[in-house]
Amino acid sequence: MLAGQLYDPSEASLMAEQTRYQAALAEYNQLPFTDTAGRSRWLQAHLATVGPDCYLEQPFYANWGGHHVHLGAGIYANFHLTLVDDGDIFIGDHTMLGPNVTLATAGHPVEPHLRRRAYQYNRPIHLGENVWLGANVTVLPGVTIGENTVVGADSLVTKDLPANVVAYGTPATVQRPIDDRDRRTYYQQETIDLEIPSQEERHHVDHH
Repeated sequence: MLAGQLYDPSEASLMAEQTRYQAALAEYNQLPFTDTAGRSRWLQAHLATVGPDCYLEQPFYANWGGHHVHLGAGIYANFHLTLVDDGDIFIGDHTMLGPNVTLATAGHPVEPHLRRRAYQYNRPIHLGENVWLGANVTVLPGVTIGENTVVGADSLVTKDLPANVVAYGTPATVQRPIDDRDRRTYYQQETIDLEIPSQEERHHVDHH
């Protein structure tokens, strides 16, 4: 299942294991909204790896209850995050995921006979540090998105995206690099009046 080969997801032992993880995920979504400590404990106990200060809004959904999900530090996910985590999903530090984002590692053969038998394969998804996926973005199996990249709302990401770009569309394509204009302005060219460290200063802090 994790090696990328074709397999039968309805095999009895797999189904039994997945059912246990799904049941545990239901517990997370029923925790009180104010129980942030309880939600943090649940994530630490049930996801593959979880860094500090991660916050996933309720509800969130995962085929394997997050069992194959690897979170860095400071991850934020808005409502209705869907993780098709039959394969591994790696999400880098400080990444933000908008409402209704879907990360889907699973695919099925186009060949009709195999698809009728529900055969499946999985490819891992990698999101670099400080990525932002807008509302309703879908990322398909095997995709890697580089650090700092922003993907616009409603985009379908079918292929790898490099670091430090703005991309959007169906399929998502690179529209421009992240550059000095983004240090000067934000929404509709409104001026940023906050102090922002230079690239050299950020590099120095990150490595000390």
